[in-house]
Amino acid sequence: MKSYLRTAIALATISTLSGFADTTPKLTGFPFQDETLRFNVNWPTGVSLGQASLEARRIEDDRWELQFTLDASIPGYTIKDRYKSVATRDLCSVEFERESTHGAKKSRETVKFQPDRNTAHRVTTGGGSSDYRIPDCAKDALTFLYFTRVEMGQGRVPLPTSVVFGGPYEIQLEYKGEESLKNVVTDRLASSARGPASNVSFDVLFARDAARRPLLVRTPFSLGTFSLELIR
Repeated sequence: MKSYLRTAIALATISTLSGFADTTPKLTGFPFQDETLRFNVNWPTGVSLGQASLEARRIEDDRWELQFTLDASIPGYTIKDRYKSVATRDLCSVEFERESTHGAKKSRETVKFQPDRNTAHRVTTGGGSSDYRIPDCAKDALTFLYFTRVEMGQGRVPLPTSVVFGGPYEIQLEYKGEESLKNVVTDRLASSARGPASNVSFDVLFARDAARRPLLVRTPFSLGTFSLELIR
């Protein structure tokens, strides 16, 4: 009888522990799983101009493929952006491709990173090629966004650094505190980037989930502040 009771208790304990294991929530989104996020591109008045997406997927045990696409238009002006990055598991850039159509202006380029030489080789369609110095574990702009999410998940804001977006840009992030978005508390980062051809500033509101999803991106232009808002 005692043997039977011991066996019954052991089975009940295993069953209970299995139940706890089954109810443990799995971490979703980047960097825990492949991920696709879709956004509305909004005019300052709130009118939708198009859509954008961010995609991350593992292509090898030690690499990520990251993509950003944007399709938007206003009367007489079309914007189409396609960015693709290949990065290591530690989010060091391997290759960055950018293809853009802004009205009548079109551009296309590829940057290949050579960490053993601390250089990046840039090739532009119709514009030749160039090489420039990069730091160890250099990051393009798209890879840096995903790196920022990982750092935010650890309670840190990335330090000022140089990122590649065609040429090198000096980027600085500043934590601006909490901000409510549709009754959801988010963390706001203000970003400024200075490069050889332009200066860019934008705000990002990050969710307080494990993946630190970007819920809203606001970018000021001469016509007003445009935004990318995550579709839920």
